[in-house]
Amino acid sequence: MAIAVPFPTTTPEGYARISNDPVFDPERHLALEEPAEILMLADLGYSDDEIATKATPVAASTPFRLLSDEGAEIMLDIARTLKVHAKPAGDRIENVVRGGCYQSQWLRDLCMSQEICDHLQKIYGIEVAPHAMPLHLGHMNFEPRDINTSIDKWHHDTLPLDFVMTVTDPAKVDGGRFEYFLGTKHEMAEMAARGETPPPERTVAPEFAGPGYAIALHGDMVVHRAGPLFSQCERISMVNGYVATDTARDEQSRSRDLIVVDDPEVLYTEWAKYAAWRAHGRLGTLLDELDFTSDHEAVAAELEHAILDVQRAIDEMRAQKQEISHYGG
Repeated sequence: MAIAVPFPTTTPEGYARISNDPVFDPERHLALEEPAEILMLADLGYSDDEIATKATPVAASTPFRLLSDEGAEIMLDIARTLKVHAKPAGDRIENVVRGGCYQSQWLRDLCMSQEICDHLQKIYGIEVAPHAMPLHLGHMNFEPRDINTSIDKWHHDTLPLDFVMTVTDPAKVDGGRFEYFLGTKHEMAEMAARGETPPPERTVAPEFAGPGYAIALHGDMVVHRAGPLFSQCERISMVNGYVATDTARDEQSRSRDLIVVDDPEVLYTEWAKYAAWRAHGRLGTLLDELDFTSDHEAVAAELEHAILDVQRAIDEMRAQKQEISHYGG
């Protein structure tokens, strides 16, 4: 399995390890199954030119089993333990837990599992690695206090690729359905500008057979949400992030949105390492492939392109623009 950036060997202050953390055993805790169908970005209306630069042409899979019964029980126990750390993600989500992989070794091993990574590579059709920013590993959404509020508003993700997994049993949750829009994020932006949300005939609400079932998602390209509950109940989902190991692909992240969400002591270091990994890959390609030429402008442009993600990270960190993008609803 490719590793974009190794998981930190030190734990940031304030992320105490949970007690009674079990040992992750993929033989016992995973029950990986193939999805029945794969939806492509072209099916949502994206053009060939736009798809060509993205991590993968895949948009989403149908739900597939990821955890065994025992694994699903452990996941639920860990989520309940970590819920005490839940906080808002701007005005988009009322209750999220991020950074849980610094607190639970079981959760970390799950989120960095080679078996899951290999499984997703077959679905996406590309080589992937767990996201280089550990804050994007094991992200958890919890039910809001107000059932009239969507658990997570319509949005596209702040990271390229992920799986969305049910932690609580969907059969015991009244509402709170995961949904995605059968259209592009450009269409969604135009609808939101008119004060509209996707009509029912243009949304899909996948049927998850139980806890520990997931869908693979091209999160940056597929507009989705977790809808409101119909009555107050426990509802937990987990999102685990991935990146394409091919750094020539578009970056497809909005790390600036995380300024209003994440612990700054952790965010800026992880963000810098992610940008450095992206630049390292692109500079390596330049070292290997740059031909002799007298065209100084072309060479300068190649260098600019190689360090584009670093410069963007620098500019956005210094700008300190604090907002998290979404489409409402």
